[in-house]
Order: sequence, then C-alpha cells, then structure tokens
Amino acid sequence: MPNALDPDSPQGLQFRSRIWRASVPLAVAAAVLACSSVPAPASAAEGQTKIAQATRPTAPVSVPTNIWAISRGGQLYDKWWAVLEKDEPKETHPAYPATGKQKGAATWRCKECHGWDYKGADGAYAKGSHFTGIKGVRAVEGVEPARIIEIIRDKTHRYTEALIPRSAVEKLALFLSMGQVDMDRYIDRATKKARGDILRGAQFFQTICANCHGFDGKELNFGNEKEPEYVGTTATENPWEALNKIRFGQPGFPMVALGVLDVQTQVDILSYIQTLPVK
Repeated sequence: MPNALDPDSPQGLQFRSRIWRASVPLAVAAAVLACSSVPAPASAAEGQTKIAQATRPTAPVSVPTNIWAISRGGQLYDKWWAVLEKDEPKETHPAYPATGKQKGAATWRCKECHGWDYKGADGAYAKGSHFTGIKGVRAVEGVEPARIIEIIRDKTHRYTEALIPRSAVEKLALFLSMGQVDMDRYIDRATKKARGDILRGAQFFQTICANCHGFDGKELNFGNEKEPEYVGTTATENPWEALNKIRFGQPGFPMVALGVLDVQTQVDILSYIQTLPVK
C-alpha cells in the first residue's frame, strides 16, 4: 500500500495540493513565502498561523515543506538539468523563435524565454540578445499547480516525464504559482539599482553569504582571470538573476537558498552586493 505521506505518491501530491488550496489566498494577502514585504492585517496573519499549525507535518522529516519545494522549483526554472543531474539538451527547443539569438541547451531554460524577472518580452528581455517576443509567466501566479503542470507538459513546452519527472515538475509548478514576485517593485529597471537597505543587507551577507563568496565577494569567480565575474558583477549587471539566485540558490551547487526570508530582506542583500567589486 502506498504511503500517503510519500511526496512522490499520488496521495502525497493530493496532500500538498490541499495545503496549496488552503494557503494561497492568505499567501497573497499576508505575503507568505516571500511574495510581498507589506505587513498583513492581524486577522490574516492569525489565519495563516492557524493554517500553519493545522498543516505542520507530523510525518517523517523526509516530507518536504512548500518553501523547500518552491526553492527547488526556482532552481528548475533557472536550469532544470543541473538540478536533476541530467545531460543538457543538445538541440534547440522546437518552440524557440527562429529570430532568437540563442541556440542549443540555453533555449530549454525557462528563464531564457520568460526572463529572470518572469515578464518575458514585457520585462528586462524586451530587447537585447535574449529577446524572443515571448510573454512572461506572471499570469500563472496563484493558478493551481495542477493546471500549470498541464501547460508545462503541453505540445508547446514539451517538458515530458523523461525530461522533468513528476516530483520535479510539481516543484516547478509550485514556484510558478507561489514563488514569483514583481521584480519591478524591488529593482529599478532603468538604473538596475535594487531598492534595499545596504547596511541591513550587509549584516546578512557578511554572516551568511561571505562564508562562500568572501567578504569582498571575490572568493568565487564564475568567469575567468581575464574576464572575472563575481557575485558583485552579476548583481550589478543582471540584478534580476542575482535576486532569483539569492531567493532560490544556484542549480547544481550547494548554495544556501534564502527564500525563507521576506522579500525586502532579500532585496537588502542584493543592494549590498551591488556595492561589491565587479572586477
């Protein structure tokens, strides 16, 4: 008999689906799971507390929480094959526009068409080498994950079970439904400056992120000696990508996902990182 608390069983999916249906209205109102930094009314906060108590797992710790699943989903949106330890696709995605400038594996990344800011052609990818003319995914925020899975599996997107198994596609759908934020609220698109508190962000960076990136952000070089790319480089040149990785982590690497923090705190961290060296 299947274990109803097994996250990969049909019963497990139903269990998480019930949690989603119960929590998403309050998640929008109270900014639960880092969807907003605006304080919720006391009544909404009290209601969320009751739901959290009612749905607190009494099962083994192997049962994932929604916040963990959403973080994994954010990484899958970034580069799903790195998360799943699969070989990257060789061919260009059949639905990728012929006018696009990318090819091969890059065209299979969700972010490549829909953008780091989730707005596609209406966001930071409205022009430049990543422009495709494809709309973003903001419209599916709050949509039930089961419906989002149908879209991911359709003939346009073509993410089959062989590419992204059920347990992973569920997490991607949870992220798309519950993990998005309106990045224009937190990042000025014209200047690329994050709207955060630098000094407050420094406290988090220096006690968490600096353990790997170093206090000057130069401990990890994502480029090479001739053309270095540090965390400060990414935060300055592509703050939308940096915020996504602050919230959900880096696919294929043991990076701490800070999605459990409220969004404004994440933006404060981004603001501080933008003061670090870019070369």
